[in-house]
Amino acid sequence: MPSIEEILAVERIDADIYRGGAFQSTLLRTFGGQVAGQALVSATRTVAPDFAVHSLHGYFLRPGNPDEPAIFLVDRIRDGRSFCTRRVTGVQNGEAIFSMSASFQVTGDEGIEHQDRMPPAPDPESLVNRNDDVDAPHRRLYQEWENFDVRVVPRAELVTNDVFAAQQRVWFRYRNPLPDDQVMHVCTLAYMSDMTLLGSAKVPHHEVPTQTASLDHAMWFLRPFRADDWLLYDQTSPSAGGGRALTQGRIFDRSGRLVAAVTQEGLSRTNVPDKYKTFLRDDS
Repeated sequence: MPSIEEILAVERIDADIYRGGAFQSTLLRTFGGQVAGQALVSATRTVAPDFAVHSLHGYFLRPGNPDEPAIFLVDRIRDGRSFCTRRVTGVQNGEAIFSMSASFQVTGDEGIEHQDRMPPAPDPESLVNRNDDVDAPHRRLYQEWENFDVRVVPRAELVTNDVFAAQQRVWFRYRNPLPDDQVMHVCTLAYMSDMTLLGSAKVPHHEVPTQTASLDHAMWFLRPFRADDWLLYDQTSPSAGGGRALTQGRIFDRSGRLVAAVTQEGLSRTNVPDKYKTFLRDDS
């Protein structure tokens, strides 16, 4: 599997035009986190170094072909003194597969501060590494993510709240040391944020076959962090219906700092042909 540095190493083709790499994959369509991460890197290449991304809003428009690179076209929507905005369109074969808006803020602004407390969770070292769990569902998918350490908190150890319809918590991190550049950690987390989140909607329906795919993805970066240190992904799915599921996630570092927040909607169709229920090639 490629390293995250290889995945995020987009190539500049021309002014505000970039190309992401294509990598061998067991997936039928390009992993959404890869497209989002490459789009975000492309956007950051067009802003001054004293600006940092604080939010992104993306739409997955068409399934990407994992065997072909995507081209990312960056529009410089606004350049202000405190904020700047970029719009990125990911294209394959002349068709848009992904559209994203990203907002950047100049570093150093000050204001009020508060945050939610991190929910209780067992230490990640006490949990099974999902990549090594031979009985884990979708094992081939986790092999796709072998450079990431993903550990789902078992239901028996999950402290839940009856107010929420579906809950899941996941510890994750990039396995290998990353450079200190915060842009690398932010774009790595954009990739990681698409991992496991839609699975929170399946918690009350784990035996129901569904067609799943990310539809849109929004993310807010709240505080500096390292993606190669343990992060707790606190996930909920407040609603599912009409063939779609809404999911939300809060990401904490191990010290309890809330570093990012995510909202994603995805397909959750039932009663669909079997060929649409798999996301793996030659799945048996």
